[in-house]
Amino acid sequence: MPEELPVARRWAVGALLIMTFATGLVDAVSYLRLGHVFVANMTGNVVFLGFSLSRASGLPVVAPIVAMAAFVLGAILGGKLNRILSDRPRLWVGGAFAGQAGGLTLTAVLLSTGVLRPEGRIVLAIVALLAACCGLQNATVRLLAPRDLTTTVLTQTLTALSAQSVLGAGTGAKPHRRVGSLLVMFAGAATGALLLQVTLAGVVGLAATAVAGAACLFALAPGPDETRPG
Repeated sequence: MPEELPVARRWAVGALLIMTFATGLVDAVSYLRLGHVFVANMTGNVVFLGFSLSRASGLPVVAPIVAMAAFVLGAILGGKLNRILSDRPRLWVGGAFAGQAGGLTLTAVLLSTGVLRPEGRIVLAIVALLAACCGLQNATVRLLAPRDLTTTVLTQTLTALSAQSVLGAGTGAKPHRRVGSLLVMFAGAATGALLLQVTLAGVVGLAATAVAGAACLFALAPGPDETRPG
């Protein structure tokens, strides 16, 4: 069961949409510059592994495995943080996202200084760092958020948007959040793809900034029971 949101819903939705934008940025980096691997979308990696059984596919085998392993470790960390800090939800969510922002910042710094480079086997280290950050994000959001704000995989969001629309079952609530998730993910991926023509470290740094902003919202935004002054 998702946790009760630690901040007012409108602030939480805004923060999670920012996280969705960051996901688009990071997956643009991993897919376009790190050898056709996803660090946030594990479904894609499982499919790629299946495709890689065909020699004609030319798809990587090791990178998706590294991404999934690092993702799992990040998700385990996210679950442990929830267990330890569940009675202090602001600290839990804000701390988890701050940790993710720190991991992304570290990756951006290592890329900008040339310690990490998107070439050779060192690519696997970049994949592992980014996937661990995304695992932490996914675990935190999974334990926190409404189902239509996953911040990563949008298959269920698109399914609900279509099936519950007036053209489908006609039972859906207002679709604003679901449409917003789709558009923000698209914007993040498009922004990442365009900026990668100029800077790799900059795209990761932009993702880190976005996640840090979301962490600040969860740490400082009004609580669900607080009302705005008259």
